Amino acid sequence: MSENAEPTESKEEDLPSVLNVIDPRQNWLSVLLIAIPLAFYFQYDHNSSLAFVFSLIAIMPLAGLMGKATEEIARRTSDSIGGLLNATFGNAAEAIIAVMALYAAYKAGIGTDTAETMMQVVQASLIGSILGNILLVMGLAFLYGGIKHSNQVFNEDASQTNGSLMLLAMVGLVIPEAFALANGSDSGLVEISRWTAIILLGVYTMQLLFQLKTHTDFFSTEGHHHEENEFSLKEAIILLVMSTIFVALMAEILVHSIEAAASDYGLPPLFIGMILLPMFGNAAEHFTAVSVAGKNKMDLSVGIAIGSSIQIALLIAPAMILIAWGFGLPLTLEFGVFATAATLMSILVTNFIVQDGKSNWFEGAMLLATYAIIAIAYLYY
Repeated sequence: MSENAEPTESKEEDLPSVLNVIDPRQNWLSVLLIAIPLAFYFQYDHNSSLAFVFSLIAIMPLAGLMGKATEEIARRTSDSIGGLLNATFGNAAEAIIAVMALYAAYKAGIGTDTAETMMQVVQASLIGSILGNILLVMGLAFLYGGIKHSNQVFNEDASQTNGSLMLLAMVGLVIPEAFALANGSDSGLVEISRWTAIILLGVYTMQLLFQLKTHTDFFSTEGHHHEENEFSLKEAIILLVMSTIFVALMAEILVHSIEAAASDYGLPPLFIGMILLPMFGNAAEHFTAVSVAGKNKMDLSVGIAIGSSIQIALLIAPAMILIAWGFGLPLTLEFGVFATAATLMSILVTNFIVQDGKSNWFEGAMLLATYAIIAIAYLYY
């Protein structure tokens, strides 16, 4: 046993240090880690507006480190377990922010202005994450990749299946909204949302089984296999734990400073939740999707953008409903007529664009234009 263990151990020791990941010369996002102490400083200096800005910035590199650590751990497991790890931690930063916001609402007490604001921010951030991935990220990927490679192709079957999943997730948003409008009151809406959340979680579980076990070839992408390890497993685990802790700390500062920042900067809380939180919370993954599109790896790029949206719609959003239930908060899947309509139209537009398995820069521009229209509307909403 000891003879077999020595080569593996020596291989781990020969790997580059995890410090390379936080070296600004190797990873430009690491420069933004300076925002962590600044966020703590302004938090204790009672300058909530600046604490909000720097905690928001700090989450960008921390989310990237979480993703990098997860990838390193996933490479040392089977394809199924590795895929499950990447799926679970893909939107961890946004999930942590949402949980912190729900906890703040719980501490403030049901019926208070703070609780209502926090629940609205959570709902807006969930919708914003979906729209940000399918419109902003995929739009930038199509635009950048199309400029460099003219016409690009990707897995048409996988894209159509993922598109169908997104439409199914929209049923979970449209039905509660339609029920509230038809019923003329919120009576029964909380219960419908909770049962819908449980069903969507069941669909997500089946989707993982379908993608990672029974139909792995159906979702095969280039560039994922036989990648070299960048640092040891022990360092990857430590990096994941430490970055998760700091994301939680930054999320706590962020959540407690949202109301002050909204007032000082004249930004609606819904705009913060809809645009800013998703944009900064998942910036590292967004950058990856765009950069691999420039390398003509469109299966990977589209998989990141649509896969992240599916995870938000089928895992994170339902999980937040159940967590809020645990806190005794009446969080529902009724996101409002405007948000529901914007999301439905965006998913339909995206499905029409990706259904042929081809992309170009003009399709990217159309997706970006759609996102810009929605963002401007939320700025005045």
